Amino acid sequence: MTTTVIPPAAQAPGRAAHRDGNVLRWLGAYTASMIGDNVFYIALSWAAVQSGTPSQAGLVMAVSAVPRALLMLGGGVVADRFGPRRVVIGSDAVRCAAVLTVAALLFVTSPGLWLLALLAVVFGIVDAVFMPAVGALPARVTGRDQLARVQGMRGLAVRFANVVGAPLGGLGVALGGSATAFALAGLLIAVSVPLLISVRMREPAPGVADGANTPDVVADADGTPGDLGAVPARVDESAPDARVPDGEDGAAAAPEQPARATAWRDLRDGLRYIRGHRVLAPLIVTIALGDLGFVGPLNVGLALLADRRGWGASGMGLVVAAFGAGAGAAALLLAWRGTLPRAGSAGAAALLGGSVAIGALAYVPGVGAAVGVALAIGLLAGLSGALCGALLQTQSDPAYLGRVTAVAGIVSLGLAPLSMPLTAAAIGWWGTGPVFVGSAVVCGLGGVVALGVRDLRRAELPR
Repeated sequence: MTTTVIPPAAQAPGRAAHRDGNVLRWLGAYTASMIGDNVFYIALSWAAVQSGTPSQAGLVMAVSAVPRALLMLGGGVVADRFGPRRVVIGSDAVRCAAVLTVAALLFVTSPGLWLLALLAVVFGIVDAVFMPAVGALPARVTGRDQLARVQGMRGLAVRFANVVGAPLGGLGVALGGSATAFALAGLLIAVSVPLLISVRMREPAPGVADGANTPDVVADADGTPGDLGAVPARVDESAPDARVPDGEDGAAAAPEQPARATAWRDLRDGLRYIRGHRVLAPLIVTIALGDLGFVGPLNVGLALLADRRGWGASGMGLVVAAFGAGAGAAALLLAWRGTLPRAGSAGAAALLGGSVAIGALAYVPGVGAAVGVALAIGLLAGLSGALCGALLQTQSDPAYLGRVTAVAGIVSLGLAPLSMPLTAAAIGWWGTGPVFVGSAVVCGLGGVVALGVRDLRRAELPR
């Protein structure tokens, strides 16, 4: 396998991401895949409810989270070893085939909950490699100076998929039941595959390694990172002590071969890289605290708050819509501006402001005030999340980006959802006010960490 060492020189700024056809093809593929995901979960929940009891349906919906959380670190290694483009294309192809197979079976028979549970497990396993690869792919589609704008565009795609996917899933169920909805989800995911194949990859410039001793990035001929442990030592052959020692028969002994990199070694190298990085390590702690304090109140906590205040389903819908509008506005701002000055400090300040708004949400007098506070939460939390995501992209060396994304994803998708049942139980014991305030304190600690670590506080996005 031919390998070349990517030089550390920065690449020249290219076309703005929102005007780059290559980036737009990637964005179209990502959006189609995300809409397909939303339709899939609507179809899965409806099919599970129709096939079993509510508790069984809840188990089917939750079962995909287990392999996703357990295998995501390994998924980051896979993304870095084989290249994020290959992994994303392969993952979407597998997901498409699985969903369309289940749709075909549902058209002709009623296989029951076991098939739905199996499909959920398959989705969880594939997501464990898909999500780290998705996080690592933008660095190979555009330049570092455009990664912040791409992060904003990605946030807009997620909001659009959330808004469009649920009605499309409901329409599919209304027209032909779960089978039609599954078929629609499979076709939407299938759209992403040819778009991804048409996306051109580029050699990513190494990220800013503040405090991290980053090894040279070894790439295959197609730009895919090779084994990190296989970097040949640079030896000055003219130096007298650089000669290869003679063997017992007087002939020159064969040079010592570098240890072959294994998946386990790659995983340890990735964790060591994060731990030794002066920006990434505190940044992931900040993301973890923000998610842990945010997920519970804004999901299960909001439903309990609306019920206790008598806002009804319509009032809760308005609050959720306001939050989504605020988060969308934050993503639009980053997509439009492309960067923000003092990104580390701005993200920390936004996280602190959002945490105060979360605590205040439990004490607002009515729906109108709750809508205003939710709008502020969405704007501030969305801005903080977008800036943290952009810093994660721009501070990471591309050779490690899959593993970095996997660690951050485990926090967001594995640990943070565990706070939802704890939040519901705590509200039952102490009420909404103390729990929302406690969650706000946890969220605010993320901002304190970001402001307290000098390198993260001073971190900037490329211009």
